[in-house]
Amino acid sequence: MPKKPPKAPPQPAPDRDLEVLRSLVALLDESSATSIKLARGDASYEVSRGGAVVPMAHPAMAMPAPGAVPAPAAAVAPPVPAKSHLIDIKSPMVGTFYSAPEPGAEPYVKSGSRVAPGQTLCIIEAMKIMNEIESEVSGTVRERLIEDAQPVEFGQVLYRVEPNV
Repeated sequence: MPKKPPKAPPQPAPDRDLEVLRSLVALLDESSATSIKLARGDASYEVSRGGAVVPMAHPAMAMPAPGAVPAPAAAVAPPVPAKSHLIDIKSPMVGTFYSAPEPGAEPYVKSGSRVAPGQTLCIIEAMKIMNEIESEVSGTVRERLIEDAQPVEFGQVLYRVEPNV
C-alpha cells in the first residue's frame, strides 16, 4: 500500500488574520492594558496602544555576509546616572494619566509648584474609575515626566520633587 505524504499544517487565511486582529483591538479597547500578544500555531499577533498592529508570522534571522568578520562587542559600560536629591513620585497603578480634574482646567501642579503631603498631584484613570494621586512628601515639583492622557505603568515615575530641607 503506497504511503501518503504528510499533510502540511493549515495556514491561517488572510481573512482569519484580520478577524483575529480586530478581536484583539476590541479587547485592548475594553481594558486598561497597553498591549496584547497572542500566539496560535506558527502565527503570532501583537496589538499595542503605541499605535502599531504588528502581525508576526516567522521572525527572520539576521545572517552575516559571507566572509564577514563579526564586530567585537564593545566593552563600554553604560553610564551610571548621578545620584539625585529629587524624590520620585511613582504611579501606584496601571492606567491613564491626567494632570487636571477635567479637560481644559488648570493642572493640579506644575513645575515649580510647592506641594504638601496629602495634596492631589494628578488623576490616574483605571477601569473607568478616577483615582486621585496624592503627594507623600512636601517640597517643590521639579519635573513632570508624563504627558496628559498618556498610559502609565505600575511604578512609572510621574513627578520628581525636591524635598524641603
